[in-house]
Amino acid sequence: MKILLGKLMVNYPYFAAMILFIIGALTVLTRSNLFKKLIGINIMESAIFLMFIAAGNTRGGAVPILDQAEPNAAYINPLPSALMLTGIVVSVSVTAFALALIIRLYQSYGTTDAQRIAEMRNGVAER
Repeated sequence: MKILLGKLMVNYPYFAAMILFIIGALTVLTRSNLFKKLIGINIMESAIFLMFIAAGNTRGGAVPILDQAEPNAAYINPLPSALMLTGIVVSVSVTAFALALIIRLYQSYGTTDAQRIAEMRNGVAER
């Protein structure tokens, strides 16, 4: 048990990302409200961002600026951070688009409950 706790303490960003992803997935799977589903998707995205940034980290690493005084220094990989900045921009734009769609659904159906919207659509299709 002590070994397991030691491993969790060393790899805490991955553990936190896993917990966040599970919370987001459960939110998406168990909630019927479209706003709550969107929040769950955003939580899952945040977990992925955390995991990638943690993967680019090097223990004891320095900022990736070359220093002539210390040529053999370990540097943190900047690529995952740059990629995740791009991912965050895409995530924000997709969230804004999804919110616009949810608002349009609310205007059309008077609810944001996915099950009630499906029932209304099936009722219209049968007529």
